[in-house]
Amino acid sequence: MEVINLGFPHNLDQKSVPEAAVALGYFDGVHLGHQRVIADAKEEASKKGIKTAVMTFHPHPKAVLRKLDQDIEHITPLKEKIERIQGEGVDILYIVDFSPEFANLTPQEFVDQYIIGLNIVHVSAGFDYTYGRMGKGTMETLPFHSRGKFTYSTVGKLSEGGEKISSTRIRKLLSEGRTDEIAVLLGRNYTTPGVVIHGDKRGRTIGFPTANVEPENGYLIPPPGVYAVRIKIGGQWHFGVCNIGFKPTFNKDMRGKPSVEVHIFNFSDDVYGENVLVEWHKYLRKEQKFSGIEQLVAQITKDKLDAMVHFGIRPE
Repeated sequence: MEVINLGFPHNLDQKSVPEAAVALGYFDGVHLGHQRVIADAKEEASKKGIKTAVMTFHPHPKAVLRKLDQDIEHITPLKEKIERIQGEGVDILYIVDFSPEFANLTPQEFVDQYIIGLNIVHVSAGFDYTYGRMGKGTMETLPFHSRGKFTYSTVGKLSEGGEKISSTRIRKLLSEGRTDEIAVLLGRNYTTPGVVIHGDKRGRTIGFPTANVEPENGYLIPPPGVYAVRIKIGGQWHFGVCNIGFKPTFNKDMRGKPSVEVHIFNFSDDVYGENVLVEWHKYLRKEQKFSGIEQLVAQITKDKLDAMVHFGIRPE
């Protein structure tokens, strides 16, 4: 897949890029709804014997329009989004720098410069896609703005459980810790990469050593609580139970960034400095303070058993 970064104004000549059918969207998560839009563009490209393209934007439009100091956290930050889109069999990925100047383009200017001007002959987008200044351009206005230079198809709402599959819905579920409900929307379990760092090493003293994972910047992390997870280390998946939080049994300070600690079942390797991938499955309980070590150990033992039951693992 060829990745082409575009600024404003872009410097590509229409004749320098191949004809393509493009899927338009922000595509945070590359969830099942996004995959349907991309599949629609692929189908049109196949019919016409042309390339399949995706056009996305970076940073997030809300970060620019709301003048935030930094980009917002994502389901799939740009690096993973590129990998996911490549996995959909796309030929060209256009990444448009969403600057204030770009955001100020009228709908017609956007179409003229970033659709017609890029030799795009078919547009696929969701029914609620908007473009141009203040989102004034819609799929209903696209035929007018197309000037007859390209065809288009509107992909209808994809629902699950009677509700639209959307990045907003997935974000809400993540913010509520409902990680087990996300897979049917993404088409996969939610994952966050990170690196194993040194912690206080208290877990090993109570019989439950943990991998203290520093999540990669830019990802949405579930709220404090205990979760059944898988963790990928050195290409191998392992089952475990993860605590996100502030360890109130030992700490009084509940400020700052919560720790992410994974107790990996039947595992004792030294993995400090290793890059890992945490796959979030089921929320088990909220984080809580215990009156002593015995109560904490008893609860962690139960958490481990609950996670093993979730994964269908026979207790040791």
